[in-house]
Formats: sequence, C-alpha cells, structure tokens
Amino acid sequence: MVTKRLQKEFMNLSKSPLDYIEFTLVDDDIHQWSATLHGPPSTPYAGGTFHLSLIFPTTYPFKAPQIKFVTPVYHPNVKTDSGDICADLISEGWGPTLNVRHCAQVLKTMLENPEPDHPLEADIAQLLREKPKEFEKKAKAYTKEHAK
Repeated sequence: MVTKRLQKEFMNLSKSPLDYIEFTLVDDDIHQWSATLHGPPSTPYAGGTFHLSLIFPTTYPFKAPQIKFVTPVYHPNVKTDSGDICADLISEGWGPTLNVRHCAQVLKTMLENPEPDHPLEADIAQLLREKPKEFEKKAKAYTKEHAK
C-alpha cells in the first residue's frame, strides 16, 4: 500500500509539478526522495537553491516523512549542523489525507515566514525577534554562500 501510494504521488507531481520545488527518487527507491526547493521571492532565501532529503516510513501515509535540508540554511526552525526541520512543522496535525504536496507547501511557507516561537536554533530565533534586519542580512549571506 505504501509503495502504491508513493508511486501515485510521485507520478502526480511529475505530471502536475509545482513551480517552486522538484522531486526525484534516490537510487530508484520510492521510499527515498530528494527535492530541490527554490527560495521564495521577496525573502532572504530568494535566488537560493536548497536540496532536501525525504525518507518515507513504512507507516506512510499514517506517519509523516522525515525531511531534512541537505543544503545549509540559516533559519530558526532548521538545525544548522544537521538540516533537521522542527518536527512540529511537518508532523503537527499529520494524517493520512496529507501528502507530499502538503509537505512542499509547508517548506515554502517556512521559508516565507520563519517562526521564532518554537525554534531549533534559539540564537537565530532571538536575532529574528530582536533584530529582524540583521537576521535578514545573515540569512541572505548564508543563502548566497551555500544555496547556489
């Protein structure tokens, strides 16, 4: 069931792609995907190309995929050293009616509106809250350096 569902989702995303993210299989394994997310315009991430990994559990779609940034990103909800994303962003409210398109939208929204209230990186969240212009400057520089 998991394999069929993932094959259907992958096929749907291939036929009707999203303009801000592309998906490919890793070594033809339907349970491991890579994604290329384009930084949204009018954000510090604009112009950046971010690579992510998606690993689907055997319990998908009842359990959310594990998603990590492979490209370093300066963001309060992403661990700088590992690329781990705040679990609440993807898993919160997850149910079998949700899918990869939903995950893609969450990732895009996350870059458009960084959330400092439940951070994985407290220092970055504090900078975003207290000195938003400085946060934006650092996020732009990080994007320019790492998300080419």
